[in-house]
Amino acid sequence: MKLKEDLNPMLLLLFHLMVWIYTFITFLPYYLFSWVSEPVGGFCGTEEERAKRAKSISVLGCPEGPYRAVSATKRLVTSMHPGVDTLDKLFEYAAMRSPHSKCLGTREVISEEDEHQSNGKVFKKVVLGEYCWRSYKEVHTAAYQLSSGLAALEQQPKNNIAIFCETRAEWFIAAQACFMNNFTLVTLYSTLGGPAIAHGLNETQVTHVITSRELLETKLKAILSEVPRLQHIIVVDDTPTSWPGYPHGITVHNMAAVQKLGAKPENATRERAQPLPSDIAVIMYTSGSTGIPKGVMISHSNMIAGITGMAERLSYLNETDTYIAYLPLAHVLELTAEHIVVSLGFKIGYSSPQTLVDQSTKIKTGSKGDTSVLQPTVMAAVPEIMDRIYKNVITKVEEMNCVQRTLFILAYNYKLKQLAKGYSTPLCDKLVFRKIRSLLGGQLRVLLSGGAPLSASTQQFMNVCFCCPVGQGYGLTETCGTGTLCEQWDYSTGRVGGPLVCCEIKLRDWVEGGYRSKDKPHPRGEILIGGSNISMGYFKNEAKSQEDFFVDENSQRWFCTGDIGEFHKDGCLKIIDRKKDLVKLQAGEYVSLGKVEAMLKNCPLVDNICAYANSEETYVIGFVVPNQKHLLALADQYSIRGSFEELCNSKAMEELVLKLEILNNPPTFHNLSSQLERFEIPRKIRLSPDPWTPETGLVTDAFKLKRRELKTHYQDDIERMYGGK
Repeated sequence: MKLKEDLNPMLLLLFHLMVWIYTFITFLPYYLFSWVSEPVGGFCGTEEERAKRAKSISVLGCPEGPYRAVSATKRLVTSMHPGVDTLDKLFEYAAMRSPHSKCLGTREVISEEDEHQSNGKVFKKVVLGEYCWRSYKEVHTAAYQLSSGLAALEQQPKNNIAIFCETRAEWFIAAQACFMNNFTLVTLYSTLGGPAIAHGLNETQVTHVITSRELLETKLKAILSEVPRLQHIIVVDDTPTSWPGYPHGITVHNMAAVQKLGAKPENATRERAQPLPSDIAVIMYTSGSTGIPKGVMISHSNMIAGITGMAERLSYLNETDTYIAYLPLAHVLELTAEHIVVSLGFKIGYSSPQTLVDQSTKIKTGSKGDTSVLQPTVMAAVPEIMDRIYKNVITKVEEMNCVQRTLFILAYNYKLKQLAKGYSTPLCDKLVFRKIRSLLGGQLRVLLSGGAPLSASTQQFMNVCFCCPVGQGYGLTETCGTGTLCEQWDYSTGRVGGPLVCCEIKLRDWVEGGYRSKDKPHPRGEILIGGSNISMGYFKNEAKSQEDFFVDENSQRWFCTGDIGEFHKDGCLKIIDRKKDLVKLQAGEYVSLGKVEAMLKNCPLVDNICAYANSEETYVIGFVVPNQKHLLALADQYSIRGSFEELCNSKAMEELVLKLEILNNPPTFHNLSSQLERFEIPRKIRLSPDPWTPETGLVTDAFKLKRRELKTHYQDDIERMYGGK
């Protein structure tokens, strides 16, 4: 994504002259420093040369693979340290190595108040203080006491226990407590509705659940009569300390009280039922983007292998780093990320989407969000969040005066060229991008992306403006969130890196979709991932387990992802399609719905989009959540009156958006590397005034589209758009 230089020739000449002088002055010191310094990570050459080296190779020399990391061609790696083969041992190792180092941090709540809006709505705003930290030793002690307390409350080893809670330090402590006594952990998203919560608790037959006061009072309490096996509810908050009014047979405890129970000599000295590597550590429900959520059974050895693979690729991180945790811990991306942090010995500061930055919805105007206070160096994000940041900054750039916009565009394009050569741009970073970088604390040195594909334009933008690499990776719940990850110095876009040292990848021909391993210039096919990080299958769903998993003649376990990928010459994987996203139109053309959505989400007017196609029809349609500011501006430009909701329901507005934003090429700011075929472009659209959030049930907690739910939600519009009504 190169920004258009439609600029004053004199300003352009002046800028290039300054760049030439700066480059001339800094070249000699840079060259000498590069010559005398030791190669990073044992690799010689420049950043550009390292980025071009092979990331993986086909160990059999066949185009279909299997492909392994260059350092793991002989043997896949299964653990970081000898004997550390379960999650309880991993945290115990970390606590013994750095007992007094900071481990988990939470901000103190100074005040809360209601803020009344002009439309009558009331928002709760908070003022937060500094982070209060617990050391590795303190966290280990807290987890040990909670584990002993749960055992005293008759939680049995190898029996299921659920965590239904927001991402916070107590979630992580509770998880460690479960691992210590071989309690199988069931994870439930905090955004689930009552029926889904009851289904998860009943299917896994839990008797104990760990939750927060807010979730207990707003969600869990209403469905207790539907969960007959439930006996104990542990609330992570300190207040209140008494819980009257709950059904007979259910006891509510505060976590502190359970820890106090666990600290009693008769409970603290009780022998632990330590897990074996083959024991189930977690039953993690998938996000349900393609149907009913499936419970994935993940063993301790699965998690350890995945963590090992990721930690090896991120070995440049160390105990001086800080990770900000705000994604759902019930999602495999966040759970794995926090264990990687622990394995590498640095600290985790907790946050939430509502308090993440200064402009977040719960942060009182004038006070600081979590990134400003914590100043993290490592952050994980799903593409939806990065897309929002990208569009917001681009909008600000478009609103700048001529000189500011000129400077930004010139600096952006200059840095883009330098990154392609493997060079840094400290002057541009300091003078132009410092303010943008400060949005996320100003100290980021790696941004990890996962959960869904990240568009090339957004990835390039984040690389440039936040002055750190975006490490895009690929993994699924069934592979412990691990599979591939880009290397630190790889600034290429649209790719997800090479296989991690814990696994290998094969491509299987999908003839119906037209993808084969013998395709040129790159072998293509369905991605199969094999290794010790492959989970044990689906809970109480043997038929689906048999369909998606298999064991080969070498006793290697494999998972069939359903995603389509291609391997490039340097051993990097690129995700190019998904089997379930491919629809054959009536005339025989295949349409990749994911590709259509990825392309059109780059339009500034499109906040979110779901493409839809029926095999009995000849064209694609789409549901679009428009950007309110851009839609109102477009309506004003064409003298179309009405509120935002009225405009979204206007047929004239639908046709205008389709004509100007969808059918035409995107604006220069958002040029795409490749364009859609004519039959791939939606012919009709429905504008939706309501955003799609996990609470609406239309997207997952990772903001992936739930196509089945979206189809049901917009069924009347589908009939209208296809029926010509």
